[in-house]
Amino acid sequence: MGELAAGILLATLKSGIVIFLLLGIAAYLVLAERKLLARLQVRYGPNRAGPGGILQPLADMVKLFTKEDLVPAGADRVIFLMAPALVASTVLMSFAVVPWGPEFTFWGTKVQGVVADLPIGVLYVFAMSSLSVYGVALGGWASNSKYSLLGGIRGAAQMISYELSLGLSLVPVVMMAGSFSLVSIVEAQGSLPFGLLQPVSLVIFLISAAAESKRIPFDLPEAENELVAGYHTEYSGMRFGIFFLGEYVNMLVLGSMVATMFLGGWKGPVLPPLVWFLLKVTGVAFLLIWVRGTLPRLRYDQLMHLGWKLLLPASILNVLATGAVMALLGA
Repeated sequence: MGELAAGILLATLKSGIVIFLLLGIAAYLVLAERKLLARLQVRYGPNRAGPGGILQPLADMVKLFTKEDLVPAGADRVIFLMAPALVASTVLMSFAVVPWGPEFTFWGTKVQGVVADLPIGVLYVFAMSSLSVYGVALGGWASNSKYSLLGGIRGAAQMISYELSLGLSLVPVVMMAGSFSLVSIVEAQGSLPFGLLQPVSLVIFLISAAAESKRIPFDLPEAENELVAGYHTEYSGMRFGIFFLGEYVNMLVLGSMVATMFLGGWKGPVLPPLVWFLLKVTGVAFLLIWVRGTLPRLRYDQLMHLGWKLLLPASILNVLATGAVMALLGA
């Protein structure tokens, strides 16, 4: 009984620390994106709140908390209020199985570098990702607005379409590692990370992850010139902030999945494992921000064509090719 209580306490403590760090890093990822986009566009970016704009996330948080929280007339109040929490909670729960380091000893106690090492970790992440679709669709529907409804429908269709290629791109990695556990997948990557052995899977995953995060050039659910702000048009105050923060936490989760599945996770020379993991996640986040500042938005037919006619067949062929090679090598 004592060991069970200690295990629950440790898992709760790790969960609290991970959630706090995720929200803090996501808040400053917004600032980093604004600064980087400003550099790409030859302007300054936020530089008024604190030295060099370092306090801008705190100023934005205060602004969102002090704004009036409105519920549109005719909206389904309960669903309207619950949708942002559903999106944010599923994204945060996804990180529970992502390992950020190997097992270490803390005050004589062995601690795993992950909140929960589930044997079905990859499936768990996709289950949480699938649940977040409901938050987007319900938030748009419950707002009683045509713009929000169209944004919600677009968002749900886009996320469902790209989940297929996103999932299939990871099948070859799971086949090579022989496990769905993310910790086992990291440990299975020796001197060569799976990104070098499976470059097609890596490219498909990166494109599908960008589409899943609904960011430029895949931001059709919130295309400003068509749908005002998409599925969160009617949201204000901190509820809009929860949607907004959830998007950036999702970017961190997707970056963590790229680092874990394709870049060797925490592995690397000289530097501590946690530093290597953070560097890899930061690199993926920088790539997504760079793409946002460079590429124009796709048309809806181009979006569907890319997902269904290019990425899905390519991911299926990659699974078959990996299986054939493993059969020939007797793996």
